[in-house]
Amino acid sequence: LTQVYQFTRRNKMALRLAARSAIRATAIPSRALSTAAVSDLDRAKSVENFEAVLNKFAEIRACAVLRTATSEACPKAMQAAIDGGFKIAEFTLTTPDCLTHLSDFRAKYDGDVMVGCGTILTTEDAENAIDAGSEFIITPVMLPDVIEWCAARNIVCVPGCQTPTELVMAYRHGAPLQKLFPGVAGGPMWVKAQFGSALPQH
Repeated sequence: LTQVYQFTRRNKMALRLAARSAIRATAIPSRALSTAAVSDLDRAKSVENFEAVLNKFAEIRACAVLRTATSEACPKAMQAAIDGGFKIAEFTLTTPDCLTHLSDFRAKYDGDVMVGCGTILTTEDAENAIDAGSEFIITPVMLPDVIEWCAARNIVCVPGCQTPTELVMAYRHGAPLQKLFPGVAGGPMWVKAQFGSALPQH
């Protein structure tokens, strides 16, 4: 009922290389905007909130991703994942009543488990997720409009990317993190090949 994203030491090293390459490829010095720059935008978050979400990802490095066919199965599956030790949880919009369950778990575990929303495809999806209490946004593909909407509001957006071009462009549009998706398409050796040759270190 749940999928798990876990960064092994090899994955972590490969992702570090990817981040360094992306940083060298762009002139953007920071992913977060000052509070003054976003104060007039709806649903804007603080720089401190933005950094706290990134730090949680860096510390935990594993996220339980929930997909259930029925609404009734959703809270039971996510509760099992949290009881098993997960501290980051992603509810996906493909799950019936996703936002209701997300809101319930955010209220129940606020400050203990970081709760986010995935399968976001539009800025309207992102708005609804943030209104429900989502602390981060996950997209299955690289969507510049969603990434930029989040970046303008200091909301961490993690887009799904499959090529070096998508990874770098996602970063340039404002995504501080990216996920290789679908991960089964290449695995660790794909990461090593791409960032050893397609985006070599200088």
